[in-house]
Amino acid sequence: MSLYAFIFYLTGGLIVASTAIAITRRHMVHAVIYLLFSFFGTAVLFYLLGAPLLAALWVIIYAGAIMVLFLFIVMMIRTDTTSEVMFPLSQWLPAAIFGAIYLAVGVAVVLMTPGTEVALPMVVGSPREFALYVFQNHWLSIEIVSLLLLVALVGAVSLGRGRGEEQTEDEA
Repeated sequence: MSLYAFIFYLTGGLIVASTAIAITRRHMVHAVIYLLFSFFGTAVLFYLLGAPLLAALWVIIYAGAIMVLFLFIVMMIRTDTTSEVMFPLSQWLPAAIFGAIYLAVGVAVVLMTPGTEVALPMVVGSPREFALYVFQNHWLSIEIVSLLLLVALVGAVSLGRGRGEEQTEDEA
């Protein structure tokens, strides 16, 4: 096994582990931090696969902006942690069944798909060409996503103002 393959599999394992830890944390800020590690690992995988622009965008958009928004929302909502079991036993059986089905389908797809031995040709494009393609052909999608992020931010601010704190006309 080459060093490249070792780093690839090690990073993939770390991504799976940090994501699994993130979904089992009771404290939401800790879950966000572990998810941040998962996003950085994904950026490393993109870089190893020969997509440095995508890796940089992943760090800027997901590990930067989206995670700051998640952290902002988590800190403003102020959820209380309880001492009850995080995942009751009644939820483990369906999760295990669906997990086994997902694993079986994934293995079947990987092993049974014809033509998996064929290497895909590498496509090379500069960041300028990528930006021109995205903003010329998918400008409406980008505007819709930016509008959704704006609505989420306004919702987070309105949730953070407090539930019982009504503003009077003197304060406004």
